[in-house]
Amino acid sequence: MKKLMYLLVATLVLTSCSNDDDNTTVQPLNVVETAQSVADLSILVDAVVQAGLVDALSAPGNKTVLAPTNAAFTAFLQAKGFSSLSDVPNDVLTQILLNHVIADVNIESSALIGNTGYTNTMADGPGSTKLSIYYDGTSGVTFNGGASVAIADVGTTNGIVHVIDQVIDLPTIATFATTNANLSILVDALAYADTGSPTVPYISTVSNGEAGPFTVFAPTNDAFVSLLAELELNALTDLETATVDAVLLNHIVGANVQSSGLQSGTVTTLGGNITADATAFTLTDANDRISNIITTLVNIQGTNGVVHVIDKVILPANE
Repeated sequence: MKKLMYLLVATLVLTSCSNDDDNTTVQPLNVVETAQSVADLSILVDAVVQAGLVDALSAPGNKTVLAPTNAAFTAFLQAKGFSSLSDVPNDVLTQILLNHVIADVNIESSALIGNTGYTNTMADGPGSTKLSIYYDGTSGVTFNGGASVAIADVGTTNGIVHVIDQVIDLPTIATFATTNANLSILVDALAYADTGSPTVPYISTVSNGEAGPFTVFAPTNDAFVSLLAELELNALTDLETATVDAVLLNHIVGANVQSSGLQSGTVTTLGGNITADATAFTLTDANDRISNIITTLVNIQGTNGVVHVIDKVILPANE
């Protein structure tokens, strides 16, 4: 990777300058030209051309581009069963590429290091939504739990480029549940409920990009810890799987409802009715227990639904 870094720096220097009567003239490069100047981004360039995104990525304005290396693209194609880039349908390839572009902002690595959070890419989600992407800068910088930044902060005339070591696939609800460490107990609860019979196949459903769409109110780890204390239990496995199933169903709505579409009144979940207050941003369950929707963790959009993080587990009646 160091070799790639040196090559990138050297290539950009050589292609940015030309001698004119012994005067050095800087020739600034846009995002596409920058990628074209680096041999190890050639598959990315081919993909951009195939998808017809050259003009969009060359246009003036600010954008943050996550640029997968040739090795990253090769591994992605093999994993998806494609023998070559040309085998990827253009509509699919377009969305994959747009999932690597964050519009209207130059996000430098200094804004990511030490922080975690979500933003939106240019890829299309259900309806008129845009897909989310999760960044984790607590140990290096990764996106959606897999792609790591190998070379950061390559400046261009119309944005900033970060070279990454994996292609970032279109995210599902499962992507965001499994990559955020603060939702790990929710993942454990879903997996535990899956072991019962009969039950909803939670893990396979939230991992299926073509399922749904759903809205998931996702309790934090602290919310689950508080629930165990409230119920005087040591672990979720102290409950029957059917009970955990019933609890989880009260966190799922069979539609893609972003926060702007949340209305005060009855919300019908797969497990029963709860009550929303769109002004206070709260959910009240059948036991009059109030869950706060965490306003900084809403509208986490995947291909199969949207996640809103909450601070208390929702319980069905008589639980």
